[in-house]
Amino acid sequence: MTAVAALALGLLNTPGQAKSQVRTKNADTPAGEAFAGMDFRAWMAELRAEARREGISEKTLDAALRDIMPVKRVIELDRNQPEFTQTFREYLGRRVTEERVKRGRAQLKKHRVLLEGIYEEYGVPPRYLIAFWGLETNFGDYQGGFRVINALVTLAHDQRRSDFFRQQLLHALRIIEQGHITPEKMMGSWAGATGHMQFLPSTFIGHAVDYTGDGRKDIWGSLPDAFASAANFLSSRGWQPGETWGRKVRLPEDFDRELATLNRKKTLRQWSRLGLRRADGTALPQADMEGAVILPQGSKGPAFIVYDNFRVIMRWNRSVNYAISVGHLADRIR
Repeated sequence: MTAVAALALGLLNTPGQAKSQVRTKNADTPAGEAFAGMDFRAWMAELRAEARREGISEKTLDAALRDIMPVKRVIELDRNQPEFTQTFREYLGRRVTEERVKRGRAQLKKHRVLLEGIYEEYGVPPRYLIAFWGLETNFGDYQGGFRVINALVTLAHDQRRSDFFRQQLLHALRIIEQGHITPEKMMGSWAGATGHMQFLPSTFIGHAVDYTGDGRKDIWGSLPDAFASAANFLSSRGWQPGETWGRKVRLPEDFDRELATLNRKKTLRQWSRLGLRRADGTALPQADMEGAVILPQGSKGPAFIVYDNFRVIMRWNRSVNYAISVGHLADRIR
């Protein structure tokens, strides 16, 4: 992501947009003659003029945009996103693996002091930041194989979501202008998500943090900055300290499936009176905390009660499957 596929994808929202971190040696291969005509050159000239009006210097524009061309592979990936093509079980099984849980526990232990300090400031528990990190970049192993500027030029020129990606491109140019990173080092996903936590440029502009105090918001090379930026985003979106994301539940045989929607919230007491129980068969907590029931794979699949923090996770990425994966991985890491 990510972060990746957000408003960008018509499905995702902010940091973690690009869940499809496809590794390819030819990630930035130009799209070819179809983009090389007068239309693209005129479009680029108008883009540069707009960027100048936004305060981007000629030096930055030359460094970021000189000889740039759209990338065919970006368009191919935009049309084939895993949130659209995988079932819930496939999606979860590929992301919450035993190896990722094991590595997540090791990373939690390794960075415990840093993460506890961030928790004190922003209220987001360490296990969730580790879970986001694991899902977005496999704990920093792979932050993306595309030059972010190239990818965003491609998507801004494409007609499917041109307005959205044009704004992301202008934000990316602003990040370069501010000196946080150079164009050639701003690598990321095909949808323009970048850094350890796969922030979209707009998320960076709104929420990135210079936690180390060195004058740069370095979400690419500084884990303190990356973790604090993610926590700042989640906190600003309403993260509730001390509350969980949700839990798997058992439904009674006569459960009304029309109640299973994010738009129908009830207290745990009310759900309990309707016959819902924990996954192990024990009673739900008799509390007034509100949650909604969701069935990510339909009536034949698992059921979950999800709470306000689940909705915050979905502000990161508007995929139910993704949000459950974050919560489940965080629980397994704990």
